[in-house]
Amino acid sequence: MTPSSESVAVETATQFRRPEAELKALAATGAEELGWDSSAGEVIAWVARNFDLSQAAVACSMADAVLPHLVSQQFPGVDVLFLETGYHFTETHITRNEVADQLNVTIVDVLPEQTVAEQDAAYGKDLFNRDPAQCCALRKMGPLKKALAGYEVWFTGVRRDEAPTRTNTPLVTWDHVHNLVKINPLAAWTFDELLDYAGEHQVPVNMLLSNGYPSIGCKPCTRPVAPGEDPRAGRWAGLAKTECGIHQ
Repeated sequence: MTPSSESVAVETATQFRRPEAELKALAATGAEELGWDSSAGEVIAWVARNFDLSQAAVACSMADAVLPHLVSQQFPGVDVLFLETGYHFTETHITRNEVADQLNVTIVDVLPEQTVAEQDAAYGKDLFNRDPAQCCALRKMGPLKKALAGYEVWFTGVRRDEAPTRTNTPLVTWDHVHNLVKINPLAAWTFDELLDYAGEHQVPVNMLLSNGYPSIGCKPCTRPVAPGEDPRAGRWAGLAKTECGIHQ
């Protein structure tokens, strides 16, 4: 396959959206039809029957490219949103570039309103140490909300085995935070199934995954996870915070 990837930077999408009531009804229908354990392919096929390519986006942290690969089989050229926080590991940027080069997707770099230097000037250096919730809001949650504004549906890679807070993750739901249909095709997958798929299909995988980082976020707020620890124990270690706020 010849990749048709393109890297662009945008703040918000401009596609036409159906009325919110219609989208909510679609989400309810999808949840009923797909239930709790439909396969990822079945979930994506349902989305393909009900949404156009221009209406769909994939969120990807670049820990791996399994979700973009799966979605692109039925949505070739789909927008893949990458939150460029300015704090990523080098390995994460490498993975992002591999995804752009190897998969039939369009990478959309979602940028905060301020650079790291501008944020430091406005809020003080290393805001993530003093107020990680505000830092996430400025560099992740706010920019993503703007980027999703023109879409009708988004795919995420959230899995039920990642943390106790995610054990009830549905396959299809209405996202009250971002006001669009949210699809979690990999909800029932295990970490091993994710790696098996990546290996079988030669999908890009962040090198940190094999070096003690089963969950990868911004470099200052992510540490390796010890054997037996919760996969997300390395995120905001030592703090009560376990989520950036995107998946509530």
